[in-house]
Amino acid sequence: MLRSTFAVVERRAEHAVAFFYSHLFWHNPGMRALFPENLRPQRDRLFAALTHVVTHLEDPDLTGYLGRLGRDHRKFLATPALYAAVGTSLLAAFAHTAGAAWTIEAEKAWAEAYAVVAEAMRAGAEESVREGQPAWWDADVVGHERYGDDLTLITLRPRRPYPYLPGQYVSVSTLHVARVWRTYSLANAPRADGTVELHVSRVEGGLMSTALTERLRVGETVRLSTPGGGLTARTPPGKPRTYIAAGTGWAPVRALLEEAAADEPELEGRLFLVARAKEYLYGRADAERFRERIPGLHVTFITAAPRRPRDQATERLVQALRASVNWPAHDVYLAGPPGFLAEVAEELEELGADPARVFHDRLPAVGRFTTRPGSRAEWLIEPPPLHWHDPEARAPRAY
Repeated sequence: MLRSTFAVVERRAEHAVAFFYSHLFWHNPGMRALFPENLRPQRDRLFAALTHVVTHLEDPDLTGYLGRLGRDHRKFLATPALYAAVGTSLLAAFAHTAGAAWTIEAEKAWAEAYAVVAEAMRAGAEESVREGQPAWWDADVVGHERYGDDLTLITLRPRRPYPYLPGQYVSVSTLHVARVWRTYSLANAPRADGTVELHVSRVEGGLMSTALTERLRVGETVRLSTPGGGLTARTPPGKPRTYIAAGTGWAPVRALLEEAAADEPELEGRLFLVARAKEYLYGRADAERFRERIPGLHVTFITAAPRRPRDQATERLVQALRASVNWPAHDVYLAGPPGFLAEVAEELEELGADPARVFHDRLPAVGRFTTRPGSRAEWLIEPPPLHWHDPEARAPRAY
């Protein structure tokens, strides 16, 4: 019943979600202040979250997913009243959009399903409170270094202990962009002074990346969410591994190598560091230091040739991967843009690497549109993929 009804609503997803927010704010005007000014990304994320639930009804980890989502939603100040209001507006939107498919049985099924979803999310939030975790951590900006126009390295000092594992990521919020959170990988293993480092690549038109790059200053304060993801060290000691990083994918790989240099300097491995051009290879100095600290680490730097398309860097990486051997024996840690991940993961499988041991962030697939369609015609021809932030979405498969 849930799936058949949702299939009808899904055909009018844009209308359904617009109706949902209109209904929510009309009946609960005070809740508008909890949401960012620009609701477009929020609309996509809401509907994509519903899609995830409907398509994973038999998944044993669905309750765990919802619990993690509830933990993460503490940063939005989600209350029982908000959960109840969202449920009422969601059912109203579905009833309005589904037409004749919205029967008494369908309404009953969705009411029961939403009750289960909300309870699992609230349980995750309550567990987080019992563990003593705050809704967010305030962190002071103690370092802000720009590399050209596109890249910024930000050093933060949380005001209270911030527990995380190398390779994890964090959602960041700043007063420069009210009520907006964006995720960035932590670029270091835990330090004695408690500081953490973020690598921010400015995205054209990106509100948060632009604010962090151009407007954030040393001495200001940002907020950090509960760390998420599981792109953490999974390889047993003595087993060879390969690290592949492109762009700011260097951040989580750098954290993993920093941990390995301290705990397992005798490891045997390979590092491929990829950038679209030589001037964007900002991690080279750090990579060379890791090569000195880990004698068994073989490092390869890859960029596109001068005045050549940036895609040539990926082509050169593929050639280098094909020249390497013994892929079935290696665990692979892979980080970079979504399109890069998809292409390289496919190539690694063809080379004999075990797909279950190619660890990378589970990012949305790259579709035809990298931004929202510019017209209704584009939307009808091929709608863009809907994105949703799952606090554990970037976790690798279990070893």
